[in-house]
Amino acid sequence: MPTTWILLRGLVREQAHWNGFADRLAGALGADHRVMCMDLPGNGLRHRDRSPTRIAAMVDAAREDLARRGVDGPIHLVALSLGGMVAMDWLQRHPRQVAAAALINSSAAPVSPFWHRLKPANYGAILRHGLLGRDRLKRERMILEITTNRLSDADKDRIARQFQRIDEARPVSAANTVRQLWAAARFRAPKTLPEGRPVLVISAAGDRLVDPRCSAALARRWSAQRAVHPDGGHDLSLDDPGWLADTLADWAGADPGRD
Repeated sequence: MPTTWILLRGLVREQAHWNGFADRLAGALGADHRVMCMDLPGNGLRHRDRSPTRIAAMVDAAREDLARRGVDGPIHLVALSLGGMVAMDWLQRHPRQVAAAALINSSAAPVSPFWHRLKPANYGAILRHGLLGRDRLKRERMILEITTNRLSDADKDRIARQFQRIDEARPVSAANTVRQLWAAARFRAPKTLPEGRPVLVISAAGDRLVDPRCSAALARRWSAQRAVHPDGGHDLSLDDPGWLADTLADWAGADPGRD
């Protein structure tokens, strides 16, 4: 039976924001693996749902979604940013379902202070264009400016227009945005994780949204394996999808989570 990989995005983002990375990862992993994307409540195909205010409730909703799809486990989680918090809680509470987890540019209290988890230099832009702004294209362009380092201006413009269309089709409400922020703020990283469940902590040295020290702190907390991109930004699946897919495939080649 193929190994199932589940991709989880971050705050107010949905599966379409992977921008084709699922296919890229599936190609790197090979025929013995299948890659699936998932939307958390309030985002994407579930944008009309009420976002939970606790990460644990997001996990519960995700597990119910998988059950409806006929997927049990063990699964491999690949989770970006807030999605990493979901993966941490999922692995800690349901280790029989999760064989392994890769956390990309994630963070959590009390391991890192809030000014590392969201760099203060971004507060103004996020407030003006993210929380208060109504121009979807400006918001998406602002997000790409903060979260990517390697894309050309032309690529940023093209992807921003693409993501604008996604937001118009499946908008995340202001209330759900606040609820997701509250869930992330109150989450606490587990002190320990189950033995025999490999964790790969991936970070980008050029992340201008979340300080890379957050990933380093998580890896130290659990003595987890690390992989560091030398200059990428927060959204590595956009900034360097080839490197990210190859890194995950190499990790899979070491049989993470296999008995």
